[in-house]
Amino acid sequence: MGRPHFSALCLTDRVYRIAKVRLCALTTFLDYSASVWANFKTMSASPSSELPQTQNTPQRAKCLFCRICDGLEPSNIVHQDEEFVVFPDIRPAAPHHYLVLTREHITDAKCLTKEHIPMVEKMIALSKEVLITQGGSTDTARLGFHWPPFHSVSHLHLHIIAPESEMGLIGRAMFKSSSFWFVTPEKVIEQLQKKA
Repeated sequence: MGRPHFSALCLTDRVYRIAKVRLCALTTFLDYSASVWANFKTMSASPSSELPQTQNTPQRAKCLFCRICDGLEPSNIVHQDEEFVVFPDIRPAAPHHYLVLTREHITDAKCLTKEHIPMVEKMIALSKEVLITQGGSTDTARLGFHWPPFHSVSHLHLHIIAPESEMGLIGRAMFKSSSFWFVTPEKVIEQLQKKA
């Protein structure tokens, strides 16, 4: 009689631990979703959110990434030039997780036009160059843009994450390749080539 009782306790404990892990993952995902939704609501309220922003707009002063590009916010910048700024993600999904930002304020990947294809290609090349410089491998990297409204900062940025094998459960969900919320730069280029 003691044996079945012990097995039931072990099973109950195991179910409890699994439920606890899933609840933690769900809570983290819901927190992220709430920040995305808040960002979406403010983005929807802005009539100019569909148009690429220029350097001299009030949006630039409000944008965290523009302020980082302008040196007004502290950040561990690993590369910068006339067009781009690269720094580590504040919540890395893997040992190497960097953001490649355009200095020009462009709201997101949906705002890009066919003329932006060379810029996206430069972002891809730069992200790989930075990853190698920082000691990562491009063979095990995941690149992508969050597709609106699934981004927390409304400023175009390319994620480069490596190695993919070291991404946690939440990271794999947030940065799921070829999902409707995270798209590869190649997919963005393919869509831009179809635009008139």
